[in-house]
Amino acid sequence: MDTIVRVASCVCGAVRCEGVGAPILSAVCYCSDCQDGGRRIEALRDAPQLLDDDGGTAYLTYRDDRFRCVAGEDKLVAYRLNDRAPTRRMVASCCNSGMFLKFEPGFWVSSYRHRYSGDLPPLEMRNQTRDRKAETAIPRDAPSYSRYPLRLFAKLLRARTAMAFGR
Repeated sequence: MDTIVRVASCVCGAVRCEGVGAPILSAVCYCSDCQDGGRRIEALRDAPQLLDDDGGTAYLTYRDDRFRCVAGEDKLVAYRLNDRAPTRRMVASCCNSGMFLKFEPGFWVSSYRHRYSGDLPPLEMRNQTRDRKAETAIPRDAPSYSRYPLRLFAKLLRARTAMAFGR
């Protein structure tokens, strides 16, 4: 069986990352940090769209051992919302494309769905919708949760267990 390898690329193509296999999760987050971080990245000079039209941040989330930068890693710059923030939003400095978010001390990388092309997995959930600012109705393409659902934590736990056993 062939393993799926998805490539995320910055707009100019200088930075490329790979996600190997199925992601842990395909989701849209509306938490205030994701919205604020997305707006800050989009405000960079000539930055491409990062947030969805309704303010959500779409991610493909991979285990650390299944995600890597394959080109242009030296062009990645970390942005934090503040000095104590547990997340680093990695941006390709060549064209200000948001590439991924790394939560410390987590074992996963949430890569920005907008950086991928081709056949992507369907959206599995929308979370933190209580922080959503849009006036439009929430799309009905996936279950929506006002907070982080237990289903999300169960997926992370299964992924961590598989990672621990080398699967």
